[in-house]
Amino acid sequence: MLRVCPTPIGNLGDITLRVLEVLRAADLIAAEDTRRTRQLLTRYGISKPLVSFYEHNELNRLPELLERLRRGEEIALVSDAGMPGICDPGYSLISAALDERLDVEVLPGPSALDTALVASGFATDSFVFLGYLPRKQGEMAKALAFIAAQNRTCVAYESPHRLARTLTAAANVLGDSRVAVCRELTKKFGEVSRGSAGELAANLPEKVKGEIVLVFEGAGETKAEPAQDQGLEQALRGMLLEGISARRASELLAQATGASQNRIYKLALAVKAEKED
Repeated sequence: MLRVCPTPIGNLGDITLRVLEVLRAADLIAAEDTRRTRQLLTRYGISKPLVSFYEHNELNRLPELLERLRRGEEIALVSDAGMPGICDPGYSLISAALDERLDVEVLPGPSALDTALVASGFATDSFVFLGYLPRKQGEMAKALAFIAAQNRTCVAYESPHRLARTLTAAANVLGDSRVAVCRELTKKFGEVSRGSAGELAANLPEKVKGEIVLVFEGAGETKAEPAQDQGLEQALRGMLLEGISARRASELLAQATGASQNRIYKLALAVKAEKED
């Protein structure tokens, strides 16, 4: 059986008793980062064979692990931190095992996603998880336009060295909407900063360290068309400021929000004309 084992996202004391039990009983542990996993195992006095299973070797390692599962071995799957399979290569092993009708058990445990969501203080009854935000300018603009149109809370992962750029781009599109930057959760210097994207960008330290989760507050439970137009105009201003053409901005916003591209393009031309005046 493949057993999916969440590991602490920061504080090593957050591991569950069931995960420790599975790690002690496993024939093999497949780890995204064997060095980090070895630190965890050492902390709890566990000595087991380890193999690496990460983004650049997963295709080569997959057949070996599947064969061992077919032979009846117990394999524990762990990621760097949190729940394996969420924005990490563990997904491919879980999916392949299920496709072959092999037994897979997922244990509950720590996750940066839900920890940050609750810590933000924003609505949790309905939310959207976006994974890691895109790096390319056009794709980032599309993602931010999608967030701007949401009535639900949106959650995304971000790397520390891209945080300043992301918050600046978000400020152009999201305006005064509230954002929570959740950093180093469960660790000694963990913190949650809340405010508009512009305020948060202005108060960032020169060097940001640690794992980052961004939580974006939804626009509210109801949104009439005039209010939606106001949100679209705000997004268009930010995208035009980023150098994206009116036509391309309207295409991206239409894809992200489902609104009519013709209507958005007319708004874009109006915003562009206003800007030129």
